[in-house]
Amino acid sequence: MKGRFFNRELSWLEFNARVLFQGLNKELPLLERLQFLSIVTSNFDEFFQVRVASVKRLLMENSNQMDASGLSPQMILTSISARAHQIVRSQQECLMTDILPSLAEKGFVYITPIQYTPAQIEYLSGVFNSQIFPLLTPLRTDMEAFPHIKNLTTYAAFLLKPIAGIKVGPKEFKGSDKMPRIAFVEIPEGIPNIYWLSGSGSASASRGRQFALLQDVVTAFGTKLFPGFEVEETLLFKVTRDADFAVDEDAGKNFISAMEDVLIQRKSSFPVQMTCNSSSQKIQSFLMEKLELSQDDVYCVNQIINPADLMELRDADESGALCFEKWEHFYPVDLPEEEPYWDTLKLHDKILHVPYESYDPVVKFLSDAADDDDVLAIKMTLYRTGRDSPIIDALERAAQRGKQVVVLVELKARFDEERNIAWANELEQAGVTVIYGLVNLKVHAKILMVIRRESDTIRRYVHLATGNYNTKTAKIYSDISLFTANPQIANDATLFFNLVTGYSTLQNMSCLSMAPVTIKSRLIAMINREIERSRPENPGLIIAKMNALTHEEVISALYKASQAGVKVLLNIRGICMLVPGVKGLSENIKVISIVDRYLEHSRIFYFQNGGTPELYCSSADWMNRNLDRRIELMFPILDQNAFADVKSILDSYFADNTKAMELLQNGSWEPVSRDKKDEAFQAQAELYKKYKILQEKKPVVSEKRFAVRRK
Repeated sequence: MKGRFFNRELSWLEFNARVLFQGLNKELPLLERLQFLSIVTSNFDEFFQVRVASVKRLLMENSNQMDASGLSPQMILTSISARAHQIVRSQQECLMTDILPSLAEKGFVYITPIQYTPAQIEYLSGVFNSQIFPLLTPLRTDMEAFPHIKNLTTYAAFLLKPIAGIKVGPKEFKGSDKMPRIAFVEIPEGIPNIYWLSGSGSASASRGRQFALLQDVVTAFGTKLFPGFEVEETLLFKVTRDADFAVDEDAGKNFISAMEDVLIQRKSSFPVQMTCNSSSQKIQSFLMEKLELSQDDVYCVNQIINPADLMELRDADESGALCFEKWEHFYPVDLPEEEPYWDTLKLHDKILHVPYESYDPVVKFLSDAADDDDVLAIKMTLYRTGRDSPIIDALERAAQRGKQVVVLVELKARFDEERNIAWANELEQAGVTVIYGLVNLKVHAKILMVIRRESDTIRRYVHLATGNYNTKTAKIYSDISLFTANPQIANDATLFFNLVTGYSTLQNMSCLSMAPVTIKSRLIAMINREIERSRPENPGLIIAKMNALTHEEVISALYKASQAGVKVLLNIRGICMLVPGVKGLSENIKVISIVDRYLEHSRIFYFQNGGTPELYCSSADWMNRNLDRRIELMFPILDQNAFADVKSILDSYFADNTKAMELLQNGSWEPVSRDKKDEAFQAQAELYKKYKILQEKKPVVSEKRFAVRRK
């Protein structure tokens, strides 16, 4: 380690290696291992679209500027390529030599085109003719305009040769020795990726059900698209394009139109990477030339372009033996299921921990507000909401019932822009007042406020969260949220909405901190306070959990704390630019990471504060973009019982000795060591057990029955 910081991109690659590590774990169920391999691919898709594209842009600008780790753009790109190729090779080896053979042993046998029996060929030919052929559009490449290849779309490419003695058409159809006859066809979406086969005549028929993949069916029968030609070679490929676009927020045109322009640009931006199988070097070389990609930009896989295509096998696993044991999402024991929460929240705050606890309380909270005649107004932010959202339904219903509903929809949420534009239009049509974010700042804060008339007063109820208002991701993302009627927090929430929806100078908030104005300074002040109150006999303590740590000012403050004897425990799911364990710099800092069945997404920060501890949750990671370029909120946990609950959750992650991995000062990660005498502790499993026990202890409310006298 040469400097004080790890490179951001290379640190992210090690996160994806930790995801791969779960796929390599033979103790996990097969389809869950396959799911982790699929996540490796989807993670890479976004990484190349955004991070690698941004590095390539720097190279195009001839930038030689070193980053915080001391690497130039070219050095970063070379290192990315080397490590990413290594991860993909390990992923493919696991898929082809471990996962697929193991699936075959369990009764699910993948059959490649070369293995098709005559009966299977006849069956698949019929499937191709009736279900697939009508959806295909072949595109030839021997014309002046090279056909556009869509971003992250799988194609089959065919190298063609005219059949002797058959006239193939005009001169431009015939090709030449210098220009090979190559045609592309897009693998259609919206139809099954898996086709179950008869095993008749196959040596492996006795081993279980056999299946073919859509991508293979297209390559095997694609010759039907080119009458008069025979197919010499085929290649399956996918191109990743630059998606690192920012909307021109100062443009005079309508902002939504500007956002739509960004979406159009993303579809036709410059290629960054290509994934392909290795079945045709000639087609591969042709594509590399046309797309201006180097060998470092090409990632060869054995056969399957998108491992996620195999996840349709979940539907065939009727016993569930190849998946994790199903975990319930428990309704919180201390919230009423039938009555609104108003009276409960007047007594105490409530912490909701999804996905162990159900997300239904958030939907119910908003739905009750929509239907309550005493509710006057609802205000909230929306960053990512998902499809068929009950959140949207409740907001529309509230507006239609005459309530004041104000929603700040962040149109710049990357890869959700199109959906958010649609939601914004739909909400406006229902009578909701929609705010389209802020100029030059993404609104990433998660906050919902309900204003209700009660007796002779107005009371405000607030929901604050570390994760999005998305009912689908709430089943797989681990997040913390707070329901409260605390007047101080409610006052701050009012100030926040006034600031982001109208003209308002920043008012001093008593409880909430907001980026880009106060969160960073507040964090650094609390780190410095920990230094000031630390004593050799009672050293300071900072415990923080987040998705990423990249902010150099915050990291420098943590180094300073370590040098002052403060103990710093960090749980970082993804990128970590801080270098732990360096004598004289960070020897008191420990960094761990947990990748498990749920995506760790909560941000929790604990400061010992000389014996008067403080605990916060936030929508913000300790990154430059979150603390300096986004609207974020950090909120304190003030209720005594809520404090104990969140602190217990936080402690669980640092007790994990089963899934936790520790960051070393050379940038590598290794599993947390466990003595033989230590009992295994898996944080997510223990948290699930905790909520399951609470549910089992929940009093059963019996129905009141009345005895009826009879004659």
